[in-house]
Amino acid sequence: MENSLSMNIPSCERQQICVNAFGHSVTMPCHKYGPAVRPYYLIHYILEGKGEFVVNGTRYKLSAGKGFLIEPDYQTIYMSDPKEPWTYLWVGFSGADAKQCVSSLGLSQEQPIFKSEEKDTLKRCVLGMLQHNHSRAADKFYTLSMLYLFLSTVAAADPDNSSHGDSNIYVSQAVAYIRDHIAEPLQAETVAKHVGLNRSYLSTLFKEHTGLSPLKYIQKFRLTKAQHLLESSSLSVSAIAYSCGYQQPESLIKIFRQQYGISPAAYRKSIMEQNAFVKEKQKGAPSLLDTEEVSHQTHVY
Repeated sequence: MENSLSMNIPSCERQQICVNAFGHSVTMPCHKYGPAVRPYYLIHYILEGKGEFVVNGTRYKLSAGKGFLIEPDYQTIYMSDPKEPWTYLWVGFSGADAKQCVSSLGLSQEQPIFKSEEKDTLKRCVLGMLQHNHSRAADKFYTLSMLYLFLSTVAAADPDNSSHGDSNIYVSQAVAYIRDHIAEPLQAETVAKHVGLNRSYLSTLFKEHTGLSPLKYIQKFRLTKAQHLLESSSLSVSAIAYSCGYQQPESLIKIFRQQYGISPAAYRKSIMEQNAFVKEKQKGAPSLLDTEEVSHQTHVY
């Protein structure tokens, strides 16, 4: 559980760059998010406290003043510290120039951690987005300007080379292969062959570094990617099912309902209604953000 204020916006790949998500969260001890897969770039920055970030079987112990990059289609997990739970903010973005923007920041999937002392600037960017989250053209331009200021601040930050995680090259290679071939009918044996290991040994490494077998990882990857495409894209349920490797849309619908107790279409509707509620609540309450108070939301990043 966590207290947060956030917004999600459908991806706009036809634009050069656009904002997809932003928010501010105060988490409870051991609050966990993920495993999750997103279709856009996402940058988190830790304002207070501590936590752990896991990607590709690599674990990073992080604290206030540090941030982390999440690239599209990589499965990640992050969890707040049991004694000093973190407070963080985030910005998600996509578009034709998004990849080049991230490259210019000096961050990558191999080096996703940075550190910055510009806490006030980064916080002002996100709170400004939340205050101007309306459909007016002026607000859209303001939100975009805050994104560029946020990225500019991150670009001036230092890569945190001290945050080396506990990784395994075989697991990283296997995860990359799964990510790149998720739309295909993947088998654990195929993944093992790609990295040059037998299936049993790869399964042992996978469980050690991700807590899942390769097959369970593939299944979880497909489902969480489908979940986030429902949240952040206008693709049909059928198109999402095929892009995530389900042979029939009915398979996604059945598995999604079993996992979340709701159909994909109903889930998307609930997210849209939640976003509309947050927008309406923000219209007359700028003081809520000025005092840095937050409202409770059940779906957060």
